[in-house]
Amino acid sequence: MNRTPLAAPPRPRRAVTIRVRILAGVLVLLAAGVIGNSVAGALTLRHYLEDRGEDALRDSGDRVHEVLARGPHTLNDGQLAALAAPVLGITVVGRDGTVVDHVGDDVPDAVNELTADRPDQVVTLTDHPSVPDLIARRIPTSGLTAGTANGEVSVSALVLTVRTDVDRMTVADFISRQAGSVGITLVLASVTALLILKFGLRPLKQMADAADAIASGAREERLPTYSRRSETDRLALAVNEAFDVQVRAEDNLRSFAADASHELRTPLATVSGWLDLYHQGGLTDPGDLDRALERVDGEVGRMRLLVEELSLLARLDAGRPLDSAPVDLRRLAADVVQDAQVIAPGRTVRLHAPRPVHVAGDGPRLQQVLNNLIGNATQHTPAGAAIDVSLEESGGRAVIRVADDGPGIASEDLPHVFDRFWRAGTSRGNARGGSGLGLAIVQAVVHAHHGTVDITSPPGDGTTVTVVLPVPEPVPGPGQGAVPGRGRTRTARRR
Repeated sequence: MNRTPLAAPPRPRRAVTIRVRILAGVLVLLAAGVIGNSVAGALTLRHYLEDRGEDALRDSGDRVHEVLARGPHTLNDGQLAALAAPVLGITVVGRDGTVVDHVGDDVPDAVNELTADRPDQVVTLTDHPSVPDLIARRIPTSGLTAGTANGEVSVSALVLTVRTDVDRMTVADFISRQAGSVGITLVLASVTALLILKFGLRPLKQMADAADAIASGAREERLPTYSRRSETDRLALAVNEAFDVQVRAEDNLRSFAADASHELRTPLATVSGWLDLYHQGGLTDPGDLDRALERVDGEVGRMRLLVEELSLLARLDAGRPLDSAPVDLRRLAADVVQDAQVIAPGRTVRLHAPRPVHVAGDGPRLQQVLNNLIGNATQHTPAGAAIDVSLEESGGRAVIRVADDGPGIASEDLPHVFDRFWRAGTSRGNARGGSGLGLAIVQAVVHAHHGTVDITSPPGDGTTVTVVLPVPEPVPGPGQGAVPGRGRTRTARRR
């Protein structure tokens, strides 16, 4: 069986560096500009020389016609030279068609022959074997004589000529000089551009080296910056910020994993200890067995609560939308306060809510926010400390405050109260404390409702947590309309 040989994989194309691309682009643009300018200069020079020759022929022809207009006239050598001054040559043709005199022209006979059948016209002679490149104009004459060595002879025509081969040589010399200038300019531009790119792109090379070092594991390495004005510095600052965010995320992930494992290790150790004691026959008394099962059930419940809280935070971090429905915050707060009074009957928990406040949100999650705040205040304050819950609407926003008159939070601990698994170094009331996720869940839920949460704790003056939630605009019903110029709506008066 014949097998088709596998085609060799294509070779990867060599990456073209930014330096080479910029240099090539600059040189192409510069070459196009310089060459275009040289071509335009050569064309302009050629047209100028051509126009100059034709103007010279025209001026000399006009002077010949002025001489002929004076009537019969005899030209001597001086007058003939004066007529030829604007041009390079003049040929005098006798009545028999032969050349009787000339000034400037080296080949008067050939010029006479080539222009014989084209009177009073500008004739261009190029690439002729016996005549250099030139333009000529043959002017017929009558009543004009010319003084020669053989006496006066009648003149039948004057042929004016302008050499153009010299002009062509001038243009060719200009082009050759321009070509040399273009080459020198491109060489100097290449050297200058290389030097500029070498120093100008040095920050990018240093950034690439630093990025390679970071990718190799140097987590503390950062891209160099010199100022905040250049594009490379702005890029370096942005990349450094991205690296910092990544490092913080990795640190948070490691801390999260360590804290979560720590939180699960204690209940797992408790459950494992009771099970080991049971297997070893240490729980023979029914009362001891019941107590062991209660402890195991409590620790399992603790682990279940921790997993539920972690799951909620994961959903909120993923940006999954919460349910949205009308929520009466006063009723919700009243239920939570009543539950707290039942759970801790020796506590003073008061609600200050003079009027209902409605928001659009997830009712169970908002209830969890209030439960966490009141539970946190109950857990971390002395038994005699009072807890006040206030609710009001201000500026189109619902404001919830949970304040206690406990010892407060140390100033160095305030920036960390919303961190996950964070606990103060010394508990304010309970020796064991919770999972350390309560305030983190509060912050996540409030932010998911497009609100804000803030905590203040003056030294020795208690702690106040303030939650601000947006209040939706009321929808006008039948017989209602929006008052012009106001964001809120009011019931329109009936006439």
